[in-house]
Amino acid sequence: MTVDPLKSAANDELSYGQLFAVLWRRSLWLVGTFGLIVGTSMLITLFSKPTYRSSMQLLVEPNYQLGLKQNNERNTYRTDRQDEVDYATQLNLIRSYQFMEQALERLKGAYPDLTIKEIRKNLTISLLEEGKVETKIVEVVYTDNDDIKTQRMLEAIQEIYQDYNLKQQKLRLDKGLALINEQLEMLRQELSSSQQQLERFRQNQNLIDPEEQATTVAEALEKVLQDQREVQAEYRDAQAKYASLQQQLALSPRNALIASRLSQSTRYQELLNELQKTELELAQNQVIYTDITPRIKSLQERRQKQLELLQQEMGRVLGAEASASGESLLTAGQLSKNDLELAQDLAETQSLLAGLAARQRSLAQSEQQLRQELNRFPSLIAQYDRLQPEVETQRVILEKLLEDRQELSNDLLRGGFNWEVVEAPQLGEKISPKPLQNLLLGAVIGIFLGTIAAFTREMLDNVIRSLEDLKQQIEQPLLGTLPALSSLQPHHRWPFQAAPAVPTIQTLWHPKFRESLDLIYKNLQIQNPGKLLKSLVVTSASVEEGKTSLVLGLALSAARSHRRVLVVDADFRQPAIHQQLGLTNHQGLSMAILELRSANDFIRHLVIADAEIDVLTAGPTPTDPMRLLSSQRFRDLMATFTEHYDLIVVDAPPILGLVDAIQIGSCCSGFVLSARLHQVTRSDLAQAIAMLSSLNLVGVVANNVKLAGGNSGRTTESRALSVFPIPSEPLRQIPPQIDQR
Repeated sequence: MTVDPLKSAANDELSYGQLFAVLWRRSLWLVGTFGLIVGTSMLITLFSKPTYRSSMQLLVEPNYQLGLKQNNERNTYRTDRQDEVDYATQLNLIRSYQFMEQALERLKGAYPDLTIKEIRKNLTISLLEEGKVETKIVEVVYTDNDDIKTQRMLEAIQEIYQDYNLKQQKLRLDKGLALINEQLEMLRQELSSSQQQLERFRQNQNLIDPEEQATTVAEALEKVLQDQREVQAEYRDAQAKYASLQQQLALSPRNALIASRLSQSTRYQELLNELQKTELELAQNQVIYTDITPRIKSLQERRQKQLELLQQEMGRVLGAEASASGESLLTAGQLSKNDLELAQDLAETQSLLAGLAARQRSLAQSEQQLRQELNRFPSLIAQYDRLQPEVETQRVILEKLLEDRQELSNDLLRGGFNWEVVEAPQLGEKISPKPLQNLLLGAVIGIFLGTIAAFTREMLDNVIRSLEDLKQQIEQPLLGTLPALSSLQPHHRWPFQAAPAVPTIQTLWHPKFRESLDLIYKNLQIQNPGKLLKSLVVTSASVEEGKTSLVLGLALSAARSHRRVLVVDADFRQPAIHQQLGLTNHQGLSMAILELRSANDFIRHLVIADAEIDVLTAGPTPTDPMRLLSSQRFRDLMATFTEHYDLIVVDAPPILGLVDAIQIGSCCSGFVLSARLHQVTRSDLAQAIAMLSSLNLVGVVANNVKLAGGNSGRTTESRALSVFPIPSEPLRQIPPQIDQR
């Protein structure tokens, strides 16, 4: 599978951008943790006592092992070989309480406060490695706050360790020689016992070599099996011939002769024909009836009587041979000359089969006897194989023990066990504290922990901070973005100086804000090409997410596109349209619903720069907003507005916690959800989208998006923020047909 490099690079750039955005957003946590760790490392460096390190290296290999290496391949049995290569034991020996106590006794005069616990804590012992291969050199390291003390401690350990190993090595060799002598005596006794057992086995079983005799019996058994296969082949041929004759004759030889005599009896043939007719009728009726029906029972009784008559006639014709014939012979007819010849061949073949069967039984009996004889040999062979190798193994071990005893005796005569000091202890070298190293380490740890702290804080933050996060949270179309006010303000302000307040209308007329609104309005039309959206409800998950600014911006964008636009403030709980436009709220939507006057009395016509819009403010706050929004009067007003305006933009309360927006949306074409970055939480946004999923949620608009390039210059900004004259109370009398109800 091929991967597009441009797409991969774009994804990587986006991921790194998100990471740096998180670090920038949580820079306080990053810098704070970094400063804390670096400061702590500097304090530790300043107040730490100096630490010194001294080391020595010992070659842990006895000299006599060099002599043994020449015969290593030949001599494989040594009682002390494991002690020579067990370096783990040597390392633990140096750390043992016995060694530490002896070292403490030697240095107690110079260092009376020294303890065994302190020695073990500061002592490090390990095998040196060359690459990944361990050598035979042991490195002993001791650290302390006194440089002279580190050297003297290692010198004491060196003397104690060398003296101990010289004594122990000689003792192990002496014990090894004594052990070999003891094992030699035991091995001679075991060898004699094994030889006697092998001799008794041969006498009791009358066998010299069980394997040879087992081979002879196996060959005889194979000959019997070969004869059996030949007899079976002849038997199968005779059976095939016998079956062929039976198929041609359809009778055995005896039955064929009997059938020949019966075929000459006229009365027998008549009774046989009657019986066959009865059986045919019985078979035909059994297809229709069950065995318990009277018809079937009657036929079965008739058949039984006819069988009895037929048997009587057969007894009259055959005499004594009648008892030997079966019911199958009752249906036999006369035999021809050819059938009589076939019957004779059938009898001869039957005799041949009997002879072959007798030979098979004889061969099977021979096979059984040979197998019984052969079954004795596995246990005998196993016992023989257990006794014979045991004798040979003990004989070989005895010879090797004699050789090892001679070699070990030569080692004792040579003597001289030297443990070479590769590197003697030196005066302790200062290893800490290292200010630069501690500072760099603190900086690395500070950056690492600061990054963890920043990302941990980011993970605990439920607020949506970036446009990418918003896109991941929604499945609906993102209609566009509205820039943050801070992106539109001049950048020549002092740090922490509050941005000056800008009227909403002036903000909406900023080029970047206006272009964003035009793009949102165009996307609304593109997202619904076959559906005319004449009324839109603009809501948000919570308060202060910029839905009122979005309402006015969409209205002005549509008005500049030569659309007749009506702005309706249906947020009875926190109305804001009149405040943003500088209008009074003495009358508005609430009064238009309660009073049966024309809607013209409540709608105001505004001219803002080159755009004209109509505005219906919320009016006095009712005690029960839901009662007004669910009234038929409100539905009639919305229907009338839809007929006479190209676009109606309704400012609705937040969707969470209130049912007002849903009720308003039931009278409109669709919803637009305003989501303010750095304020709306993921849970609130998901809940709001879930509530609007069953309705026509056209899309989502991201608010408070920071522009990457900042403002476009003071000249453009000054021209964009010029104050446009806004009439305070101008009214427009719409045609009377707007409100006829």
